[in-house]
Amino acid sequence: MESSFINASLPDVADRMLFAVPKKGRLYDQCLNLLNHIGIEFHRKARHDIALVSNMPIALVFLPAADIATYVAKGNIDLGITGLDIICESQTADDVAELTRLGFGKCKLQVQTPAINSSVTSAQDLVGQRIVTSFVNLTKQRFAELEGVSIDRMKTQVRFVSGSVEAACGLGLADGIVDLVESGDTMRAAGLHAIDTILNTESVLITNRHQRFPKLVETIKQRVEGVLMARRYVLCQYNIKRESLERACVVASGRQAPTVTSLEAEDWVAVSVMIEKKELANKMDQLKEIGAIDILVLQIANART
Repeated sequence: MESSFINASLPDVADRMLFAVPKKGRLYDQCLNLLNHIGIEFHRKARHDIALVSNMPIALVFLPAADIATYVAKGNIDLGITGLDIICESQTADDVAELTRLGFGKCKLQVQTPAINSSVTSAQDLVGQRIVTSFVNLTKQRFAELEGVSIDRMKTQVRFVSGSVEAACGLGLADGIVDLVESGDTMRAAGLHAIDTILNTESVLITNRHQRFPKLVETIKQRVEGVLMARRYVLCQYNIKRESLERACVVASGRQAPTVTSLEAEDWVAVSVMIEKKELANKMDQLKEIGAIDILVLQIANART
């Protein structure tokens, strides 16, 4: 892939950082939501894969998620969002820098076989058999590891298909498949079950290791991390007697430390502390038990770490 290939097709971007996001698929809507929350303003015209950001020197490039890691690795694109599975499959991990994991698009790359085949209970049972997948490199690496040989000496037959991988066993094309599993509904509907997990994957923000716009990349990274933190935490405020403050701080210590303010009422303090959403209910119960009152929970719209 020549760098002039993509540059020739992008108007008015000579002085802009190129930021690639998936043009469709399971990551598209969540990427747009993230761009909105980090303050990137743009208008994408119908059937256009390039959008100039109006409030920052950035051009958004909408590409197939499977191509983004390669473009970033080769320096055609400065920054991108794609799946960890794509980075590993395209063998570009050495040429891109992972800035942060985004917490969405989570799924598993799993080895699957027909559920009715009770004789196959692990990936080891498929060694030497026929495997169909769109993740050829990762699949070959896994089965070469199981065989204890190099990829060029492995006996397992790995064939590539680009879609409807789950139909391969039913059509008699394969003894097992390797595919992404999110909810598992498609897998079960095809009569398959998972017997091995090759990779746990999610969306990641990546950049080329030789950055053209390091300050702008750092700004985007900080904004993204702030949004992710805001999604993870809430701000809890409560009043408590000073004599119980130490115990309360043990229950909810915050990311760094709680903010404590003296009240007009003698021996009482007001406390503000960040608490992870998944722990909130239990933390509120524990704070109430040790004497906290007027416990309030505020959503965090955005933050900086």
